Amino acid sequence: MTPPAPLAITMGEPAGIGGELTLKAWLARQPAARPFFALDDAARLASLARTLGLDVPLREIAGPAEAAATFATALPVLPVRLRAAVRPGQPDPANAPATLEAIERAAAQALAGEVAGVVTNPIQKKTLQQAGFRHPGHTEFLAELATRAAGRPVEVAMMLACPELRVVPVTIHLALADAVHALDTAAIVRAGRIAAAGLVALFGIDRPRLVVAALNPHAGEQGAMGDEETRLIAPAVEALQQAGIDVRGPAPADTLFHPAARATYDAALCMYHDQALIPIKTIDFAGGVNVTLGLPFVRTSPDHGTALDIAGTGRADPASLIAALAMADDMARRRRA
Repeated sequence: MTPPAPLAITMGEPAGIGGELTLKAWLARQPAARPFFALDDAARLASLARTLGLDVPLREIAGPAEAAATFATALPVLPVRLRAAVRPGQPDPANAPATLEAIERAAAQALAGEVAGVVTNPIQKKTLQQAGFRHPGHTEFLAELATRAAGRPVEVAMMLACPELRVVPVTIHLALADAVHALDTAAIVRAGRIAAAGLVALFGIDRPRLVVAALNPHAGEQGAMGDEETRLIAPAVEALQQAGIDVRGPAPADTLFHPAARATYDAALCMYHDQALIPIKTIDFAGGVNVTLGLPFVRTSPDHGTALDIAGTGRADPASLIAALAMADDMARRRRA
């Protein structure tokens, strides 16, 4: 019987906690879990394991197909060589090419069907941008890689998910003032359409229920606190409804995330980054997962950053990476079915 395709875990920022998370996720593996491998520098991981006292044997592999045979007894590593020595908590732009190489190779393997999905460790965006990276984050970079492979635009949306809540920010990595100016009806409609399709394809929800958050306090108070609700958001809700999507709003954001409200929808469209991330990180900081909707392959990630302040100390909590691996496995099974 052919073993299931593995999941690929990318390196992330080498000076951050990604390597520690990968090592701890392998230690926490379950016998029936889908195998995974790390696109990383094996020498770096081995040194980190020794420093942290983690008993994780490593074995370099030549390709994803070798991961399953190795996974039970050692963490499979598909080599990505670092250019400079790693000092925990101190990112070096010299290692940016290796970080990006791991992402690009994982995406290519997913597009080729060699892996069931991609799980990305957190990156340090400023360090990558110092080395010439021109994307705001993973989501936009993966969209470009998929667009390049498809030869046509691939539209994506970022979802943050945990068992109690799913949120999709319409604007993502923008300053708040810029996010308000960037918000328009078309962007809301696009996010709603991608969210509804992703809930069907990746989460197995036959008829997704969406709610759209207002931008202003009290949903604008009939225009007394802003007109974006009537000018931008309500027309988007109407357009989504006309497209056959079960959606309501704009709803005041301050009453949208308590337990009774969450029971009435499958995902909330939020107007800006923190409107989406504050509630999910409050509800489940350790177990939240970042999902890219709209890609032709599964991609998840821990819903936290590189945690440079605790890198190399052994204090990193692998719960979000473990949740990201489990969610990627579930999504891969649904896509295959």
